[in-house]
Amino acid sequence: MASEMPEAHKWRPEQLHRAIQAAGVALWAWNVDTDAFTMDDTGFSLWDLPRKDEVTFEQLSARIHPADRDRVRSAFRATREILGPYETDFRILVEKEVRWIAARGQGEDVGIVGRTMYGIFLDVTGRKQAQEGNELLAGEMSHRVKNLLAIASGLTTISLHSTRTREEMAHELIERLSALGRAHDLVRPLPKGQGNAALLGDLLSVLLAPYENKGAYQGRIRVAVERMGVGESAATALALVVHELATNSMKYGALSMPTGTLDVSSITEDEDIVLTWLEHGGPEVQKPSGTNGFGSKLVQRSVTGQLGGAIDYEWAESGLVVTLRMKRDRLAS
Repeated sequence: MASEMPEAHKWRPEQLHRAIQAAGVALWAWNVDTDAFTMDDTGFSLWDLPRKDEVTFEQLSARIHPADRDRVRSAFRATREILGPYETDFRILVEKEVRWIAARGQGEDVGIVGRTMYGIFLDVTGRKQAQEGNELLAGEMSHRVKNLLAIASGLTTISLHSTRTREEMAHELIERLSALGRAHDLVRPLPKGQGNAALLGDLLSVLLAPYENKGAYQGRIRVAVERMGVGESAATALALVVHELATNSMKYGALSMPTGTLDVSSITEDEDIVLTWLEHGGPEVQKPSGTNGFGSKLVQRSVTGQLGGAIDYEWAESGLVVTLRMKRDRLAS
């Protein structure tokens, strides 16, 4: 015959009560005939209801999130048909706060006493928020990867049509992808109100750094823009635009000459930020003839599509002037 559990190991009611409180478990009882609920103090605190001998299911339902209300009602009605234990998660509204609750019990009238079923409520808000955070992160990572693959595919097509040899194509594609890489390296959280990624001045300086040492002296590229944040999507678009402008300047503009200079500045006009690209000291500027090349089309798509703006070119005698107008809210997104 099995020996009885030693007296010291038996749980006394007060010990069980302390353990339940420590675990944050709320006890409930449900009369299946009258639909009345009774809960302990933890339950009333969890639901943010004044302490009563009992509450009705309708009173509890008023706290349940509207999107979950019908589902919870159906779930509780169905518990008597469920064989074994069950668990139902749902949201409740406590003023402006959303709490996640797990209701657990035994179905098919298991353990029913005097027409009353018993179970517990658990506050699982922290667990649900963690799950939502993980799902959001996974979705965001998937979105970013798809965007990068789409950009890489587009750049490959553009480089294929704008170059004559495999070596040229490989070089141009690597340069464009490297520009994107430099932009993404700079992406990081910023203080509230300053955007989600890099500071505009930092981003431009990093993107233009590879062209700085091409001339006879340092300091020929000067960046003077306002302090504002650039979001990840905008950083990608801006990286492509800056790379195309800088590449063209290296081939045909001020950066092709040892003493050529480039100034990039910004001003604010209403809800727009206007970036000016000003070249000096290069060869005689000539407006290109014929239709725009693939690189120019890429710039146009990036500026109008992702930055919500416009780009204008002025082929002045002193050097190329490019005016890039962007929506401030799009730049920060």
